Amino acid sequence: MRRRLIYGAVLAVLLVNLGVGISLYTTVAASAKEDSPLQSLEEFSYVLERVRRDYVDGGDITYQELVHSALKGMVSTLDPHSEFLEGERYQSLMDDTQGTFGGIGVVVSMRDGKLTVVSPMEGSPGFEAGILTGDLIIAIEGRSTERMSLEDAVKVLRGESGTTVTLTTLRPSTGETMEHTLEREVIKVEVVKDLHGGKKFELGPDKIGYVNITQFNEKTGDELESALKKMKAQGMKGLIVDLRWNPGGLLDQAVEVCSKFLPVGELVVTTEGRNPSQNRTQRAGGRGLRFADKRELPMVVLVNLGSASASEIVAGCLQDYQRAVIIGERTFGKGSVQSILPLEDGSALRLTTAKYYTPSHKVIHEQGIEPDIVVEMSDQLQQDARLRLSPGAVESLSDEEQARVLVSPDLQYDRAMDLLKGVLLFSERAPDRLTPVADDERWVRR
Repeated sequence: MRRRLIYGAVLAVLLVNLGVGISLYTTVAASAKEDSPLQSLEEFSYVLERVRRDYVDGGDITYQELVHSALKGMVSTLDPHSEFLEGERYQSLMDDTQGTFGGIGVVVSMRDGKLTVVSPMEGSPGFEAGILTGDLIIAIEGRSTERMSLEDAVKVLRGESGTTVTLTTLRPSTGETMEHTLEREVIKVEVVKDLHGGKKFELGPDKIGYVNITQFNEKTGDELESALKKMKAQGMKGLIVDLRWNPGGLLDQAVEVCSKFLPVGELVVTTEGRNPSQNRTQRAGGRGLRFADKRELPMVVLVNLGSASASEIVAGCLQDYQRAVIIGERTFGKGSVQSILPLEDGSALRLTTAKYYTPSHKVIHEQGIEPDIVVEMSDQLQQDARLRLSPGAVESLSDEEQARVLVSPDLQYDRAMDLLKGVLLFSERAPDRLTPVADDERWVRR
């Protein structure tokens, strides 16, 4: 009897273990089956062939077209900034970084699934039409953008100089819908400008310099170097760097800009991704003019919602080191790294592979940079400020509009000037007692 009970207990344990093992095996096998690349590729190949064979117009579609369409759909589901680039779109991206292309001069991005204006470029057809940062492009050539990819939207917006394109915008702040028919131009991007949209960089009586960096392309570092040389020769004592409406661009140029104002070797930005090869640090270099001492050259950086990507890296870096006071509004929050992976057929994959972090390890993506001093401006005031920065824009207005725009205040710029004037006044009266602190004014007497 006792032996029978022992055998029964052992048998029960074995049956339980067997059941657990079968359950675990089934779960693992099902999981492996669900996430099997081989089985998924087999399914993809099956669908691809059925479309080619049975779709009513399948004979007019090539395998490459089907595969490219599948790649677009796959990558577009990842995030708003990853995309599959066909040959024409890939070339457009290369044109962007080199500083010339044909189009309407409006930088766009996908935000919450909607085609959103990040920044109209100064002097461009889009800018002169009154399109603003944050406007939604809801239709292009009468076609809704609701299901349009970023790639397709850019392809329609760009084109040969002299041709036209019609788009419909919605301004969320007012609910106003506007239709614009714009003539495309060859957009030549001058990336570093003075207060009047030119290249003179003349100082006023207070010896406070001003540079407007509109984009980070291959020319940015060199153009900034030239501007700084001109202002230094005039005895520059303070500097305003305007990054408002700057949609970003090349990381190495953002690092070069920061390098002008930091000691050699200081951390500028960190990139961190899933793949360890994406984990990198970028540090300040030593090329060209340097203004690393905040007492030698106090600085203010202006930002707003149109400041994105590389401009956020610069603002976040200089803020962390208290090298500059950041004034304006919270930035766009585009702090992810896109790697461009060229493919054999001339297309490319633009894939988000990492995120940017400031020197203090603040994440930029979807958070943005919060200014030290928040100064908000209405859409109208911001548009007026941009018009004054663009050569010929004010002159193109009616006499009545010119008079209004010329007296319209730039509250953010005015606050920056007041702050720097105060800093310079204190430094002249008590140069040895001027100490930076992390409060609203940043520089106070001790």
